[in-house]
Amino acid sequence: MINNDTIQLLKECDSGSKMAVSSLDEILGEVRDSGLKQLLSESREHHKALGDELHSMLLQCGSEEKEPSAIAKGMSWMKTNMKMGMEHNDATAADIITDGCNMGVKTLHKFLNQYDAAAESSRDICKRLISIEDTLCRELRSYL
Repeated sequence: MINNDTIQLLKECDSGSKMAVSSLDEILGEVRDSGLKQLLSESREHHKALGDELHSMLLQCGSEEKEPSAIAKGMSWMKTNMKMGMEHNDATAADIITDGCNMGVKTLHKFLNQYDAAAESSRDICKRLISIEDTLCRELRSYL
């Protein structure tokens, strides 16, 4: 039997991976440096693949996907457009994505703690998502 913590953790990870893909899509068109563009594109594909895996796990649990909240998406869009409007360069793009990674890592750790009875498979995929975010954040440092 699948417990509620497992489903909730998977849903939050699903929402987070979708938020990441959306944010990366939004910023990719603004990036000029080919290395940064490649880094962000690869991370987008990692997030998308993990999102597909999360979707599959949710279906196996008999649950639906979770979309990011409209407020979170709206705030992200506003922040991106305000910052890029003030200083349109690759360092600003890297800064915006770094902030998103840090928020993602913090939020995912909160959900790992909150849903501590979740199945190990859902905890593992959450940790993989955290790792993707940590890695991207670290690799973006040279573009700040």
